Amino acid sequence: MSKGIILSGMRPTGKLHIGHLSVLENWVRLQSEYECNFAIVDWHALTTSFDDTSLIKENVWNMALDWLAVGIDPEKSTIFIQSRILEHAELHLLFSMFTPLSWLERVPTYKDQIQQLGMQGKDISTYGFLGYPLLQAADILVYRANAVPVGEDQLPHLELCREIARRFNFLYQTNLFPEPQALLAKIAWLPGVDGRKMSKSYHNEIAIDASEEEIAAKVRQMVTDPQRIHKTDPGHPEVCTVHIYQKLYNTGGIEEITESCRSGAIGCVACKKQLAAKINEALMPIREKRKGLAAKPQLVKEILAAGEECARKKARETMQLVREAMGVQ
Repeated sequence: MSKGIILSGMRPTGKLHIGHLSVLENWVRLQSEYECNFAIVDWHALTTSFDDTSLIKENVWNMALDWLAVGIDPEKSTIFIQSRILEHAELHLLFSMFTPLSWLERVPTYKDQIQQLGMQGKDISTYGFLGYPLLQAADILVYRANAVPVGEDQLPHLELCREIARRFNFLYQTNLFPEPQALLAKIAWLPGVDGRKMSKSYHNEIAIDASEEEIAAKVRQMVTDPQRIHKTDPGHPEVCTVHIYQKLYNTGGIEEITESCRSGAIGCVACKKQLAAKINEALMPIREKRKGLAAKPQLVKEILAAGEECARKKARETMQLVREAMGVQ
């Protein structure tokens, strides 16, 4: 028996990197427990990329390949592109009629992002950016999802979604919308190879589809213990970016590698070579499956079309009930 309905998505703003893997692996696990709806939310990409949309279509395609290669199963989950389901926009519009501006302005990420992106010369003082948490609420509630896998940073957005659901149900004397709960998972955080947040804009990421050579090159760039000058010097793995990756990709040998680092028995070059091999070993089956899917574009298009049809059916059923509740036809 399904425990409930899930909606989750990702913005197609660039190629996915291995920092996204733990999120996707969590989605794969949830497929056997929930009715899952996974959206490539390309409208959300427009909130910060409205002035340059040239790569969105390519990013959507790459994201679909990555999801399928990692194990998102179209036989178990509904996989679709957000902009193909116009009901998301319709529900967003109707929600905007009764949502106070103050609710949107108090979302913690709003002012933070405006400040951070403003420092990069990006003006996002638009309604689209202000209203994207409301569009998120529409994404979730149009499928009447009662659970959403999120990280802690997204909890304020989910609370807004619950407030929208409560306000709609109160205003229109219905119990149409559930108040979706957070499915908090322990997601492995990975820094970029330079120790900063992993991001394509920093060029410090390792792509999910990276080749063996690309992986080796990226690992060679990883920041290590700055106090370690010679390979026989005692190391401090707790301050080493390489060691963070070793804990994730070399679980069986982590104790040995930690002790070897501390004692100076292994140098940083050898440690990086070992790590690159472990990462390649983990990514190889994903990379090979992705190549096979990329060689069958028609199959991927059919998967997305089937997901779109299924998502549209669910969304239309919800919107019919919304219109009836609000008295608009």
